[in-house]
Amino acid sequence: MFTLSLLKYFTLSQLKWFTLSLAKWYNKIMNNINNLISLKGKTAIITGAGVGIGKAIAKIFAEAGADLILLDMNGESLEKNKKELENSGCRVDNYVVDVSEKKQIDDFWNGLGKKQPDILINNAGIYPFLDYLKIDEKSLARVMDVNLNSMFWMCQHFVRLKGKKGGIIVNLSSIEAILPFKEDLIPYCISKSGVISLTRSLARDYGKMGFRANVILPGAIKTPGTKNLAREVLNKMQFGMMKIGYDFNQRLPLGRWGSPEELAKVVLFLSSDLASYVQGAMIPVDGGFLSS
Repeated sequence: MFTLSLLKYFTLSQLKWFTLSLAKWYNKIMNNINNLISLKGKTAIITGAGVGIGKAIAKIFAEAGADLILLDMNGESLEKNKKELENSGCRVDNYVVDVSEKKQIDDFWNGLGKKQPDILINNAGIYPFLDYLKIDEKSLARVMDVNLNSMFWMCQHFVRLKGKKGGIIVNLSSIEAILPFKEDLIPYCISKSGVISLTRSLARDYGKMGFRANVILPGAIKTPGTKNLAREVLNKMQFGMMKIGYDFNQRLPLGRWGSPEELAKVVLFLSSDLASYVQGAMIPVDGGFLSS
């Protein structure tokens, strides 16, 4: 009523001017926000991009205007994603790479040619349950090679290639690196702790060259992998794992698991100009698990 009563004091031309000014102000704000979140003109490398979190990151990056260089062991999944993502108007290049093998990583970077990536997203990882007393050298090396060493070599190539041009690095660790919760994940926890140290060291050493490096700690994300694990636990009636799953869910302040898309939004934030002063940060995306 108060607003309506004020209208009688304005002429039609004044109201029109006010409306246009308000619209310009709103459009300016929205354009500024869109520019900050936009990845248009940028090229992003995403590892483990075939399914789950990597696929979700690729999708939201395509929507933000980025061109994509996707890595995965599964060429069929990559090709399927490429057909979907190209509808967004972005360029998509697929590379079938086993990131556990340094030679394949080296061959990938050496084969990039004139392509100049601006963003590196290290997402590839494995999550094996291994009895600590039965772990041998080969099984330990496999976890470390995929989860930690691959990120070490990918980041080294990226920093070496970009030099003083700088770039953006987002590495995916895990809440298990901070708070081991499930049994039989000692190699996994060690590898993911190393990811945090690697990322923060890169942030310290190369920040002044224009590199921004941050690490995300996912937890309770509903992916094809975690769904398959839950089905296996139920089918085999693994009551110990059921108890761990129940306790885990009870600790979630949000009371639910997150989606790959929710995690991908945080990766987008860290890769955009919205995070221009975020450096060496550890960001949990875990529904509040670590805070409870």
